[in-house]
Amino acid sequence: MAADHIQKRLTALRDEIRRHDFLYYVKDKPEISDGAYDHLFRELIELEQAHPELITADSPTQRVGAAPLSELAKVRHEQPMLSLDSILDREEVLAFDQRMKRELEETAVDYTAEPKYDGLSVELVYDRGIFVRGATRGDGMVGEDVTVNLRTIRSLPLQLAPRSGFPDHLVARGEVYMRLDDFQALNRRMTEQGEEAFANPRNAAAGSLRQLDSTITAARPLVVTCYEIMAQSGAALPTHWEELDALAAWGLPVPFLRRRCPSIEEVVAYHHETEAIRDSLPYEIDGVVVKVDQRSRQERLGFKSRSPRWAVAYKFTPRKEITVVEDIAVSVGRTGTLTPLALLRPVEVGGVTISRATLHNADEVARKDIRVGDTVKVERAGDVIPAVSERVPVPGEQRAEPFRMPDHCPVCRSAVAREGAYYYCTGQAVCGAQIKGAIEHFASKAALAIDGMGRKTVAQLVDQGLVRSLADLYKLSKPQLLDLEGFAEKSATLLLEAIERSKQVSLDRFLMGLGIRQVGQHIAKVLARELGTLAEIMAADEARFNQIREIGPEISASLASYFSEPQNRAVIQDLLGHGLRIVEEEGARGGAGSLAGKTFVFTGGLSAFTRDDAKRLVEERGARVSSSVSKKTSYIVAGQEPGSKLDQARKLGVRVLSEQEFADLIEAGP
Repeated sequence: MAADHIQKRLTALRDEIRRHDFLYYVKDKPEISDGAYDHLFRELIELEQAHPELITADSPTQRVGAAPLSELAKVRHEQPMLSLDSILDREEVLAFDQRMKRELEETAVDYTAEPKYDGLSVELVYDRGIFVRGATRGDGMVGEDVTVNLRTIRSLPLQLAPRSGFPDHLVARGEVYMRLDDFQALNRRMTEQGEEAFANPRNAAAGSLRQLDSTITAARPLVVTCYEIMAQSGAALPTHWEELDALAAWGLPVPFLRRRCPSIEEVVAYHHETEAIRDSLPYEIDGVVVKVDQRSRQERLGFKSRSPRWAVAYKFTPRKEITVVEDIAVSVGRTGTLTPLALLRPVEVGGVTISRATLHNADEVARKDIRVGDTVKVERAGDVIPAVSERVPVPGEQRAEPFRMPDHCPVCRSAVAREGAYYYCTGQAVCGAQIKGAIEHFASKAALAIDGMGRKTVAQLVDQGLVRSLADLYKLSKPQLLDLEGFAEKSATLLLEAIERSKQVSLDRFLMGLGIRQVGQHIAKVLARELGTLAEIMAADEARFNQIREIGPEISASLASYFSEPQNRAVIQDLLGHGLRIVEEEGARGGAGSLAGKTFVFTGGLSAFTRDDAKRLVEERGARVSSSVSKKTSYIVAGQEPGSKLDQARKLGVRVLSEQEFADLIEAGP
């Protein structure tokens, strides 16, 4: 293909894709199918890959791809980004009109009115029609450079419409926000993955736009609407209305519901009409913005220190406590507990706008009979997560089907089990919502004791995609660790050595590391002592576990549920396949089981042992450790500054051992 033909085809493809982006993301009037659009985009990618020297910064393929930033740089705005004074009722807007007439010495003033989007204000800079910089409002004078993140927003053109007469230099002001359906879908995904959902669409937009990694922003469904020309080369347009028309002609998205109002009565009517349809709009607005239309009048009126004199935000009455359940999602916590959450149409409760509320558990949902689409009352006390207190019946409403907890985890698809009023995911070691907690527990001192595997390191490993299961720990390499924050040659070497040492582990510590519900150190030792091998434990059923002294019905059910889950068994096999070797713990000369049936209580400080070491030595020999003294206590070990347990032991006639006597007993047996 000739060079000139390639360039023409690239230009044609880019123009065509930009046109379809505008129709789809701005006008909401697509002309071609998703498949046809994808075909055009793939052709553009293939041509650019074959001819990288012809790639341009404004190409539709260049929206994502910048390396993550270490921080957001500060940038000074070309013109101050002022805030607006707010008014709340008809009397105040009439007073605003009177003030405008008085200061202008006019008998009538024209206004424009447009929705006040509830998002994040941004500055957008174009040179020769190419988007070159974007920044958040910040303090109005200096904001944060979010250019790479803004480039990912498909409704924002990287190049203004050709042959539309755009100025050589343009600075526009806009609002980045999230549509309500996209916001609810995002919150549902985050909730199901055990992540903290966003409180409202504005927080979601702000948090998404200020990411250091533009790929995260690209995955968030942001949109932008422009509503002001802050600066431009050439002559300014005579009215704000014509500014909005010009922005639209240049290819920038502008408010659809704007209205030109020849009197303040028209503004009031527009406000009432817009508030009436507020809940049916696909995005969140909290009022309307009223501006004197003529620029010459704006210039005569001027500015106050932080706001223009010629514009106000005419706010809506805040929503109060009553709202609609848009969806019910299920959150998976770090320990696997499933919690139903109501995803709400945003509502103000206690001075805070919220969009989700807990439903506590399945029994509570059934008791209150809360369903998707219901009108509900929401309560909030202090900083506690809001809760749905009751359903508000609506005459003639058609209700959805009753809510049911899922049979499988929404994150990892493992089976869901029930324990009392609560449901939990059985795929503890493979569940994405639980994996960080599972790895921290697996590496803890009481389990595989991997030194250096702290919370921050675990979070980095999971967030970077290096560890997605327990077995992935044994695949880590030094180059991967050196790429993580806080790691150097020595720290990486020490961590890899600790991981290698953990490959040889006692059965009870291995069981402890798996994080089976209700299986702590003591139960893990009981299992290891009674059943002896991992194979025997994995082959046991609920009835067999129930036969073991100290293991009751709930623990038996938990064990049977864990080992019956195929994904958990696969994790164990994967660990063994990566060199993990389970060994029997070595007994001291007293012999394993030499203290079988005995019960120990410790009080006071020990000098030669840590409390954990003393407990381990006792349990290795078949005895158990209790936290309280009773007639069944065999020995109480009294260290330095013993407590009231010693007095209780003497009253009950329990044998008291000094630390040296305890050491002799451990060495020789009773």
